[in-house]
Amino acid sequence: MESKITTSAFEGWNLDTQRPLIIAGPCSAETEEQVLETARRLKATRTQIFRAGIWKPRTRPNSFEGVGVKGLKWLKMVKEETGLLTTTEVANAQHVYEALKYGIDMLWIGARTTVNPFTIQEIANALSGVDIPIFIKNPVNPDVDLWIGSIERLQKVGITRIAGVHRGFSSFSESRYRNSPNWQIPIELKRIRPDLPLICDPSHISGKRNLLLEVSQKAMDLNFDGLMIETHPDPDNAWSDARQQITPEQLGELLDHLILRKTDPGSNGFMSKLEELRSEIDRLDQELLMILEDRMKVAASIGQCKKENGVTILQSARWDQIISKYLEVGQSKGFSEEFIRKLFMAIHQESINTQTRIMNE
Repeated sequence: MESKITTSAFEGWNLDTQRPLIIAGPCSAETEEQVLETARRLKATRTQIFRAGIWKPRTRPNSFEGVGVKGLKWLKMVKEETGLLTTTEVANAQHVYEALKYGIDMLWIGARTTVNPFTIQEIANALSGVDIPIFIKNPVNPDVDLWIGSIERLQKVGITRIAGVHRGFSSFSESRYRNSPNWQIPIELKRIRPDLPLICDPSHISGKRNLLLEVSQKAMDLNFDGLMIETHPDPDNAWSDARQQITPEQLGELLDHLILRKTDPGSNGFMSKLEELRSEIDRLDQELLMILEDRMKVAASIGQCKKENGVTILQSARWDQIISKYLEVGQSKGFSEEFIRKLFMAIHQESINTQTRIMNE
């Protein structure tokens, strides 16, 4: 990691302004000894906030679902012994009441909760009049409006310190990641709400510890403000999410290998070159739109031809031919399969929309 880079993203949070903010701790609080040992070892790293899951919403009921309220006592002990701030996940109003009772410094709301506006509103109501910092993870599905809606519900009850946490999105397609990063979603959140700090959760995106540095570096290159990384004194024997956890010492090594680049370019020469390249991008984008306009005109003509001859809009064999051909061509030009597939699916859908309008005229 390069020399200290400061950020004003957490102004008013009573935190060190060094970037990135580090939130670390076990996926689940398992025992008092495990929690305290993790915290003691994390104290030697740049960690500022200790995280641990007390209640664990799991896919199936027979899995370990957390130790419950007694784990909050352990978090209180962590703060008393190490001075680390503490945070845990809350998934309903009762969780909020219990966490506040034990003096938890910050709360986070998980992806499975963010997806449900009813539950978010219940949590917001429970927090009314208590201005505690809240981390809100993205919903499991890639919906930036749903994410923003959760943020707004909390702000309406007086919560002023809110940060978004990008932990990736569920996907049915095969991927090297546990949860697809879909980086454009948090980028869009930052565009719409530049006032909000943005944290990356590489553990849940990766699902595997060998990908943590790669995802963490990507987040830093995209100007994220912090990282939330799961750590455990004995990761292989963790009671939940063993494959994505690392030891506190491995976290320290990961942070040492991060490259932190400047968020402010500063140099006039750099800005001049950057503006020149951006102008070229703008020109190429205009050409892309003109080409797509011409393509849709051809699609409209095809739609008219189908209408006159009583032919259905979707021709599955033709679509299969297109996608197969351009996956191969795209990869030969250095594009990822994911990009080519998404690009041509979007173009194909717009062509279908165009032809549908013609069919219904």
